[in-house]
Amino acid sequence: MREKLEFWLVLAVVRPLGRIPRGLARTFAALLAWSIFRLHGRLRRVGQRNLELALPELSIAEHDRILRGLFRHLGWHLVEACRMSRYTRENTNGWIRHEGLEHYLAAKARGKGVLIATGHLGAWEISGFFLSLVGYTMSVVIRPLDNRLLDKFVNDNRSKHGNRMLPKNDFARGLLNAMRQGETVAILMDTNMTPPQGEFVDFFGIKACTATGLARIALKTGAAVLPAFMLWEEAERKYVLHFGPELAFSRTGNAEADIQAATQVCTSALESWIRRYPDQWLWIHRRWKTRPLGEPRLY
Repeated sequence: MREKLEFWLVLAVVRPLGRIPRGLARTFAALLAWSIFRLHGRLRRVGQRNLELALPELSIAEHDRILRGLFRHLGWHLVEACRMSRYTRENTNGWIRHEGLEHYLAAKARGKGVLIATGHLGAWEISGFFLSLVGYTMSVVIRPLDNRLLDKFVNDNRSKHGNRMLPKNDFARGLLNAMRQGETVAILMDTNMTPPQGEFVDFFGIKACTATGLARIALKTGAAVLPAFMLWEEAERKYVLHFGPELAFSRTGNAEADIQAATQVCTSALESWIRRYPDQWLWIHRRWKTRPLGEPRLY
């Protein structure tokens, strides 16, 4: 009963945002997000703490501006996710475009598979979906939702144009198979992990426990790795799916050291994009929760 109630409550939000004019929906969602920002003290405090840790050179007022911008973008992202099932190549043409696609096509042409190193930056939910709209399907590593009805509803939308979902609890085998077949898989690399699934690398100058699965698979298979993010470009009033150049990994013969180094390369690439678009990253996640042995908690 609870599962069904949660499902219908979500649909009560999704359906109106998917049907009313997009501009009106974005305005409503931005107001809703602003209200959550003002009322949800815990999320706001986590965001403020993360900004203190990562960007100490900025003032409190600048931190507050970044957080308010983040919640606005989350509201807009919600709208796009709610309308995703209606999107086509034609009706997204005026407000989404891609940039750097040549990096992706060159990586794909090598035939060893492509791993997209991405994160909760910009409109991550529609980035892979848009890529499938323009003819390039991919797989996405996801954590299944606890609510089975919502999980099916969300993944049916994500998969509408040919994308596949790889459950996180079985992603290693799925990744290996995908790379052998020359496919593309996107992995979100910016969530807090715990050993042994993660290793500590520098992220904004602070040790952050980070998933190493992407690096392990890339070094094992020779798959190409490149960053990609769907970001709102204010000057254009458009979302732009940016593909960065392929990342280079060293191979010294020391497998564990090479995995650590490759994970650092991916994390540094993500950090560089966040610094360019600080109000579009998910600062309200306790990214530095797991600490190296002996270090004090940061939250």
